[in-house]
This record gives sequence, C-alpha cells and structure tokens, in this order.
Amino acid sequence: MGFFGKGAPAAADPAAAEGGDNNEENEKSDGEPLSRQMSESSTVYATDQEEDDEFASKLQLGPQTTLKEQLEKDKDDESLRRWKEQLLGNVDVNNVTEVLEPEVKIISLSIVSPGREDIVLPIPENGNPKGLWFTLKEGSQYRLKFTFVVSNNIVSGFKYTNTVWKTGVKVDSAKEMLGTFSPQAEPYTHEMPEETTPSGLFARGQYSAKSKFVDDDNKAYLEINYTFDIKKDWA
Repeated sequence: MGFFGKGAPAAADPAAAEGGDNNEENEKSDGEPLSRQMSESSTVYATDQEEDDEFASKLQLGPQTTLKEQLEKDKDDESLRRWKEQLLGNVDVNNVTEVLEPEVKIISLSIVSPGREDIVLPIPENGNPKGLWFTLKEGSQYRLKFTFVVSNNIVSGFKYTNTVWKTGVKVDSAKEMLGTFSPQAEPYTHEMPEETTPSGLFARGQYSAKSKFVDDDNKAYLEINYTFDIKKDWA
C-alpha cells in the first residue's frame, strides 16, 4: 500500500459518502528475509481498534531488552543462538550498544511508475512539506519505495500507515506490516505493492493525507502531513 490501497474508491463523491463507509480489503505483503515473521503478514483494517487487537494477539515479545542483553541471554541454547544469528544478520556483535530504544531513520521516499523517472520526495525535518508534495496521473500505476536505517536495537512490528481525505471525507485508510529488523549499517529498501490511482471527474483534485512509520509500541519514527493532486496528466 502506498497512498491508496487496492480497491480504493474512484472518487470522494459526496453522494457516495452519504451512503456509508468505504469498504476496505486485506492485502498480503512479505517482510524482510531476515525478519521475524508474523503468522499473517500485512493488514488493512476498518478501525484502529481492530488493528491494535489483531497485532496484540500475534505479538508476544515480552519485556524489551538491550541488544547486548539479548545476545548474552540463553547462550547455551543452540536453537536460540542460531535464530538470533539469523535475525541479527550483519550486526557486529563486538560493537553492540546497551541502548534500549531502537532508532529508525527514513532516508529516502520515492514514487516509482513504469516508464517514468522516479519522483524523489523531499523529507522535511518537521514532517510537514510546504505546499503540494507531488502530483499523480489519474489511472496510472505506481508504487511507493523507501529506504531506512535501523540502529541501537531491534525494531519489532515496524509498519506503515496512511490515511487520505478529499474535501474533508476520508477516502482511504491503510496499514501494512513491514516486519522486524535488526540494526545494521546498510539501509533496508522496501517497495510497496503496485497500485492504480483512481480516475474520473470526482477523482481529480487535491487530497490531504497523513503517513506514519511506527513500531509495535506505536512509537512514530516519521509522521508526514501533506497534500497531493490527482490530475489528467503528470505535473
């Protein structure tokens, strides 16, 4: 999921809005190869409460500990040792810190569309781009691509959320589980599934949206409030 989930409404038609809430569909997305896998990956929910309940039932991670403590714990358990080695991947075990809180820095965001150069989105420090952030062509295929770096500790239940409004009406709300990631010097790269922008008279115009990258403790590493346009052609 990027700015619209699959099955997003074609327009924020006031008449359609009066008829009831928009239907949402569940998506599936694989996590990173070295991540701790959920029993089910990637989710789109009708309400925040349903989403929170679902993740709470899947994640039984226990109290948070530093990466150094995790490495030293259960040293004699061969299966746990191998699991930790797989999870931690390229972590330098001789240079780990005792910092409890993980840190995730989103270093790039871009929109990828077939046959076009990537649209690289500037990431403002305060999370609020000035003016219009980007323009999408109606009926076009695109996907959101981003890179991020994890440091200090393992980040669990890392996920992307996005909510979109048009003329004050919420037209899309999506949440996607990305996975669990260990700290490493090299950035991770993730691409969302391909989507198609809505098209038609009611679809064109300006939208407001909020995107967030959060973990299973609901700690936000990046929150962006922005506006974008859907037009007949690319800007």
